[in-house]
Order: sequence, then structure tokens, then C-alpha cells
Amino acid sequence: MANAYLQGVEISASQFLDIFNHYDNDGNGYIEGKELQSFIQELQQARKQAGLELTEQMKAFVEEYEQNADGKIGIVELVQILPTEENFLLSFRQQLKSCAEFMQAWRNYDADHSGYIEADELKNFLKDLLWKAGKQYEDKKLEEYTQTTLKIFDSNNDGKLCLAEMARLLPDQENFLLRFQGVKMAKKEFNKIFELYDQDGNGYMDENELDALLKDLCEKNKKVLDIGKISTYKNAIMALSDGGKLYRTELALVLCAEDN
Repeated sequence: MANAYLQGVEISASQFLDIFNHYDNDGNGYIEGKELQSFIQELQQARKQAGLELTEQMKAFVEEYEQNADGKIGIVELVQILPTEENFLLSFRQQLKSCAEFMQAWRNYDADHSGYIEADELKNFLKDLLWKAGKQYEDKKLEEYTQTTLKIFDSNNDGKLCLAEMARLLPDQENFLLRFQGVKMAKKEFNKIFELYDQDGNGYMDENELDALLKDLCEKNKKVLDIGKISTYKNAIMALSDGGKLYRTELALVLCAEDN
């Protein structure tokens, strides 16, 4: 089935998902190693069988990864290779180019401040995204895009997206949240940390208090966090704040482990 989809001039959102899942055999969110080599071989074969030339993006991709045994790609990289219908995932990257913009969008569309974007909130997000990108769509297609996005990024299948799941739409180099996955803490520890750095005890952190926390986190986790990027981390996290007031629930989205 995946081979047939690869022969298409244009691939639908659901077909794109099927292709990704087919090659991501271990379900870790990446096509890597032997999975990636199989994908490259079958992509070339499928295009040849369909009488289609590789696109410039495909050629560049094959050249970069064909002999790279350690290579791996995620959803975002695959989006740039395959001619996906309307390319709604790529539209996301074009409209939200930084973590700060992503965090602000998250705050806007998590309407009930639950810490999750649920199906209706996600649909509104994608609707506005397509409108900003000047893309035409039908209600049926919008529903397909919504369900496909959920299927791609809802790693625990709870029907909603947490911040870290949604952030997979960002390219790795912009996605500081990937780094923070390695420093997340239990709820009890997080609460102690919050109270320690909320120095005036007013129930929220301002920019200076967050700056102090991030500096200490970077010092403690040098292998994971880059102290040279504190301003990037801070700007992105403060985008979740309420007029410069970063409350416990917002900071918890970044620093608190979800199973606590």
C-alpha cells in the first residue's frame, strides 16, 4: 500500500500518515537506520514505476541520506520530501517559524487552559492556519486534517495533544522542548523548584525569576541544555505567560513530567 502511495503525484493527509507509520516500524517517531534505507530504495522504485522523476527535494534527500547509516528523519522532514495534498503540516512550519511563536499559538488555542489541545481546539487551529496560508479547503478535508494530526502526534492515544506532542511539528533545531524532555521532573520536585524561584511568593514568576531558574537548570544539565540559548528558552516559555506573569500551570507544561 505504501509503495502505491509513493507513486502518487499528490498524496493525501491520511496516505501520508500511512506511509510514515509503515516505515517507522518501531513507532519511535522517526524513520531511521534500515527503515530509512528501505524508504529511500522503495521511493526511488515507486517513482520509476510510475514514470515520475524524483523531485528536487527528493534528489537532495536521497543524496544526503542514501549512504548515511546513522541518518534519521521525523514527520517534519518527511513532509518536505513527499508531495502531500495541501501540505497542511508544512503550512504550520511556514506560519510558526520559532518556538516563541509556537508557544503563543498554543496559549491562544488551548482555550480552556487545560494544558491540552483537544479535537475542537485543534480544528480551529488548523482552520486559522490554512486561512493564513491562503489555502482553500472543504469541511470534510478540515476534519481529515484534524484527525490525521491527532493520529500522527497523539502518542498516548488520549484524543488530545499535550505541548510536547504538538511541538513535534517544529523542526528539531527550533524545538527547544525536545531538550527539556530530558530535564522534566516529578510534580513534588517541580513544586519545590517553583516556590524556590518565585522569590516574592506572589504565585507566579516574572522574567528575572525565570532567568535565574533557567541559568541553574543549564548549569545542572549541561549535556542537555545549552546555556548560550537561555534567552531563546526564556522568550519561548514567557510566551505562555499572562502579561509577563508565568503561573505554575504554564511552567509545568515545560518542566513537569506528565505522568505525575
